[in-house]
Amino acid sequence: MSASERPHNPTERYPQPDFPQQEQEHPGWTGPMDPPPDHGEDSYRGHGLLTDRKAVVTGGDSGIGRAVALAFAREGADVLFTYLEPEKDEAQQTSELIEKAGRKAVAVACDIRDEKQCRALIGRAVNEFGRIDVLVNNAAYQMSQPDGISAISTEQFDRVVRTNLYGMFWLCKMALPHIPPGGSIINTTSVQAYKPSPHLLDYAMTKGAIVTFTQGLAQMLAPEGVRVNAVAPGPVWTPLIPATMPDTKEFGKQSPLGRPAQPAEMAPAYVFLASENAGYITGEILNATGGTPLP
Repeated sequence: MSASERPHNPTERYPQPDFPQQEQEHPGWTGPMDPPPDHGEDSYRGHGLLTDRKAVVTGGDSGIGRAVALAFAREGADVLFTYLEPEKDEAQQTSELIEKAGRKAVAVACDIRDEKQCRALIGRAVNEFGRIDVLVNNAAYQMSQPDGISAISTEQFDRVVRTNLYGMFWLCKMALPHIPPGGSIINTTSVQAYKPSPHLLDYAMTKGAIVTFTQGLAQMLAPEGVRVNAVAPGPVWTPLIPATMPDTKEFGKQSPLGRPAQPAEMAPAYVFLASENAGYITGEILNATGGTPLP
């Protein structure tokens, strides 16, 4: 076995903290990040696991969403993904990655806090694709508040809940009439659902709710042949981190693997749950935490 064929040591495969301290305005952008995130641009290899599937991915402009959109495309899926208006340039980069994989890319500016925009998004997906085989509810909002619950404004709380819960609820409800048997929904929860950090209290609360929602909806939809699962990432190096965390130098250092994940390391979990290989799996939370034990 040549050196290039040997498995990578997961503690050494990607950069390890300490990282340079860095801050960005929300929602954050990929370009200024140091080290740059890996979305699988040079590493992800498709195997036809999602051939001709039609996927919707929220928050697909960067981070985990971009990595999932890229992996889905290289597995043979057409992808519609959402972004926020300030992220237009980021969204264009995701579109180019999907198109280079030979699949159709549809980028839609959408604030999922708004029910009407969610309805229009599903309408656009149906017009473009005719159906939705995979819905990935990935978009989320967080803002660290180290000074405790008194520092969490009603405005922030409302934004976190509407982005992380309302948007997911509306999109599931609206997409279901267009998801055929064999289709699936994949939600992004977090290690925060089980081990909440005090400075992310409101965010962690919503991620716990996503676990419960996923398990309940899975039971509801099982007779219809639609699977519902979730991925619970640990720390992942995405633009959300320099845009919402006060200290980026040691981000991810608490993981047993000693570093944050790269978005590319999350994408295979979503591919697996969307594929026929997970045909008997529903109501499951796939933990991708770098070794942090979860219930």
